[in-house]
Amino acid sequence: MPTRQLPPPDPAVRQRALAAFALGLLSLIGLLLGLGNLRRGIVVAVVMLAFAVVAIWLGVTANRRARRTGTARARWAVSGVVLGGFGVAFSALWLMVLLVFWPQLSSYYNCMAGANTVTAQQTCHSQFTKSVGSEMSVLQNGRLPAERAARS
Repeated sequence: MPTRQLPPPDPAVRQRALAAFALGLLSLIGLLLGLGNLRRGIVVAVVMLAFAVVAIWLGVTANRRARRTGTARARWAVSGVVLGGFGVAFSALWLMVLLVFWPQLSSYYNCMAGANTVTAQQTCHSQFTKSVGSEMSVLQNGRLPAERAARS
């Protein structure tokens, strides 16, 4: 028994789905290209988070409209939702990293800006690794390293 072929979606639904795909893709590309500078990275992450949320909304509403009108699903709607989901996840993750490690990242970027030799860059990296490691131990155990040493 052959399956019934659904009519193509309306142009407005297709445009909405394509916009969802474009914004979802832009949210990921923007994150990749815009995070080199720490201060600019905050703005980029917030804007890309907004793009990703709008991509999800556009993709979901395009699918709903296609289903409601009895037409085929728009080609790019699901891709827009998926890419928007990745954009939300990566943007939120980057914002959480910035929130938790802002002092360490800020001092690392300042150190690297003044590092003119490979040795100086390695020193910056070593300091950053140590400071992040101590922050991670605080997050894992809920106590400062000095407090743990005093209790031991």
